Amino acid sequence: MKFSFWPQPTQSFTVMKQLGQHIEQTGWDGLWLADHFMPDADDTNQPWPEAWTTLAALATCVPRVRIGTLVAGNTYRHPAVLAKMAATVDHISEGRVVLGIGSGWQENEHQKYGIPFYSVPERLKRLDEACQVIKGLFNSQSVDFDGEYYQLDGAPLVPKPFQENLPLLIGGGGEKVTLKITAKYADEWNVWGTVDTLTHKMKILDQHCETVGRNPADIKRTAVALLFLSDDAAFIEGIRKNSQRAMIAGNVSELRDIVAAYAAAGVDELIIPDFTLGLDCNERKMATLDQFINEVATVVK
Repeated sequence: MKFSFWPQPTQSFTVMKQLGQHIEQTGWDGLWLADHFMPDADDTNQPWPEAWTTLAALATCVPRVRIGTLVAGNTYRHPAVLAKMAATVDHISEGRVVLGIGSGWQENEHQKYGIPFYSVPERLKRLDEACQVIKGLFNSQSVDFDGEYYQLDGAPLVPKPFQENLPLLIGGGGEKVTLKITAKYADEWNVWGTVDTLTHKMKILDQHCETVGRNPADIKRTAVALLFLSDDAAFIEGIRKNSQRAMIAGNVSELRDIVAAYAAAGVDELIIPDFTLGLDCNERKMATLDQFINEVATVVK
């Protein structure tokens, strides 16, 4: 099982670089960035650097771990442009990029930047076509595509990605449509969730794979959960009662059991955000990350 890190996107590049170099040196496997332009909140003045340019820069100074978007909003860029960007960063990183993509959900940034938001069904239809465009550009000399939303006329992608198969990750847990799109096109899949959530949704994904004639084992499964690592039992109990997002919470022994359960359920990679650990390279954050990778992750690593 792999373990990756997801830093808060509001942090400066200097901090991102320091965090990336630290997790690389301490044994983590990957670094993921959120692809948004602003917060999903009223504070529109909060700094929020762009994800793909940040990834390109990190690729030059964090030379070992996998890097990717969790996930790129399909509505923000034409999929052919996104494929070109991912292939370029893949060369900069010498083959470490994962192209994570989703249908897009954050309405306020669409409104602020004048990006059409569309209905949920239309965003999902666009995602389906975008996956076809991206996979075609990665794998074919040129691509003709005449979709409802995207059209390509002998489109090239030169150079191809550095990797023979640059992984396409699809993020989302919608059971009727998103997981079916995942079954058709994805090399990897990601969702926020507890062990129970992952177990349930992976069964649905496997059913979609059977429907479309895909081997479920061809799709790596990745999960995200907030981290609360503490010996304070009262604090952990309060977190468990009040958290609105998927989380893993407990002392080292409890977290080892939880992580082992993710692995037993079939999760290939667990992604840990620093959203609960504060900004910058504060002492508590660094100590928690080190304790997690050295004392918790070792149960399955």
